[in-house]
Amino acid sequence: MNTRKLGNGLEVSALGFGCMGLSFPNAPTKEENIKLIRTAVEQGITFFDTAQAYGENELLVGEALEPLRKEVAIATKFGFKDGNVRAGLDSRPENIKATAEASLKRLRTDTIDLFYQHRPDPNVPIEDVAGAVKDLIQQGKVKHFGLSEANAETIRKAHAVLPVTALQSEYSMFWREPENGIIQTLEELGIGLVSFSPLGKGFLTGTLKETELKMGFPRFSEENRATNQPLVDFVASIAKDKNVTPAQIALSWLLAQKPFIVPIPGTSKLHRLQENIGATNISLTNDELNTINSALATIKIVGERYPAQIQNTAETK
Repeated sequence: MNTRKLGNGLEVSALGFGCMGLSFPNAPTKEENIKLIRTAVEQGITFFDTAQAYGENELLVGEALEPLRKEVAIATKFGFKDGNVRAGLDSRPENIKATAEASLKRLRTDTIDLFYQHRPDPNVPIEDVAGAVKDLIQQGKVKHFGLSEANAETIRKAHAVLPVTALQSEYSMFWREPENGIIQTLEELGIGLVSFSPLGKGFLTGTLKETELKMGFPRFSEENRATNQPLVDFVASIAKDKNVTPAQIALSWLLAQKPFIVPIPGTSKLHRLQENIGATNISLTNDELNTINSALATIKIVGERYPAQIQNTAETK
């Protein structure tokens, strides 16, 4: 698989692996998950994403990748009290450093390749956050600094203290908000974009995950799904014309937007993993991209991303 460069020197596979879903209820067994992660490495994926807030996920990722550690980059995140999303944000420097120590143990590694602030904390200046991560980098415990779902002003303030290697944010045909100033800022500063939910939590494939429906996201209400269905139909039509799958169209479109974008789809199924990897071999011509983008501009998407009570703090992948 081709590689891409994030920020100031982190080279990773063009497609990463979002591991959070491997710790959802009704996920496959630990043994099956470990086999899947190792198969992903065998097939060229070198970038794996987890977080303190994903329950036992760091333990799983650490065990799966320990024998392959020199071949991969591991990203994890800090920023919630005791790693509990419902307990609220906590990016105090002492918590950042304590989280790093705990994550290193769970991940069975001596260094974290990319350490993200999971969400901006309004109670802690971003300069203090960057300063704490800078200390960890100087100690050799972290290699690169990242932000997640931060706005342009926050990115600039953090970058002035410590170079930001990557911003992780939702970005897909279904959610294009980063195009409103964020991508331009990243390009100007030389920062990578790691795209979570690149398949719209399954919506773009026409197969929404049951977990997303149960969590009550407004954009997936029955009424909003019906209104947003033209986007699904459009992606399916493009996929049919190219004899590929909707997921592959959605991922190849993302990869074509900028050379510093790395999508991190998650899956618990081997055939979906292989399908996602296949997207890296699909090329969209300029004419095809123009056709897609013109159509996207006419398709209105309705519904908020998250319920009001979790809008600011809940895990959003």
